[in-house]
Amino acid sequence: MTGGFDVVLGLALLATAVGALASRELFRAIVMFIVFGLLMALAWVRLQAPDIALAEAAIGAGLTGVLLLDTLGYLRRRFERPRAQDTTPPAQSQRGRQGQHGEGGNP
Repeated sequence: MTGGFDVVLGLALLATAVGALASRELFRAIVMFIVFGLLMALAWVRLQAPDIALAEAAIGAGLTGVLLLDTLGYLRRRFERPRAQDTTPPAQSQRGRQGQHGEGGNP
C-alpha cells in the first residue's frame, strides 16, 4: 500500500512541476510552485527526513511562495493598464481649481 502512495506522490510531483513550468499565467504558476513545495515536503517525510521536510515547507512553499505572490501583486499594480473610465486627469478637484485662482477670487 505504501508503494502505491509513493507512486502517486511521485506522479503528483511531476505533474505540479510541469504545470508550474508550462503555465502562461503567473498566478497559476506560483500556486503550482507552492503546491510542489508542499508535496516535496511530504516526500521528505516519506523518506524519513523530517528536518528537511520542515525546511522545505517553511522556506520552499511558505516564504518563497509569499514573496512571489507579493512580487506579482506589485507588478500588477505597477504595470496595470488604465481602464476606459479611469482616463480622466486625477488632480482636477474643486480644491485644486480654487488654489489656482485664489480662495474665492475671480477666474
